[in-house]
Amino acid sequence: MFACSVGAQLNSAGPLLLGSASPAATAAGAMPNANPLALSAPADPPQGVYGVFQDFNFQAYAGYTCFRFYEVPNLTDNMNGVNFSAVYYPRGGWLGPDGELIAAFGSQSGVTSKFASGMGGVRLRHSAPRGLEVWVHGLVGGAHFLPQTAYGGLNAFSFEAGGGVDLTPHHRRLGYRLQADMVGTRFFGTYQYSPKISAGVVFKF
Repeated sequence: MFACSVGAQLNSAGPLLLGSASPAATAAGAMPNANPLALSAPADPPQGVYGVFQDFNFQAYAGYTCFRFYEVPNLTDNMNGVNFSAVYYPRGGWLGPDGELIAAFGSQSGVTSKFASGMGGVRLRHSAPRGLEVWVHGLVGGAHFLPQTAYGGLNAFSFEAGGGVDLTPHHRRLGYRLQADMVGTRFFGTYQYSPKISAGVVFKF
């Protein structure tokens, strides 16, 4: 009876011994019955990939414009007004169609003079550090000038080439713009090349 009792105790302790690790096995690095999920480290969260530009496809601009219109030789009209423009960058890229409207007012021989132009073309941009965006553009369209003069008609072909810098603090939607352009027109049978400077705000969306 004593022998049977000892054998029964050994048989019942066997599974417990098999399920536990001996000190020697633990020292050797054996990890029986380890949870496979505990062995795998948590995966790092996916990192976002940021492009050169934030994903703003549209830009709308409004600002003050100073326009020096070289009407004819020895006759210059210093004008002030407003400048509106809009550009669309497909997929937030670096090239897009550009449109611009100019309305400027001055004085000529005591009479109010008016210059208006609407043009379209393309714009190229480049991202710079500290929220700066540098761009250039080229536009063509038409212009209108008042008052009627003895030199000729009121409407003319116009074109524009220039560029500017946008400052967008902390990459927000609202930024500031400074641009300089050369506006070419053909009034009165001759070409005019007139400088234009504009400063204002740009909204990106």
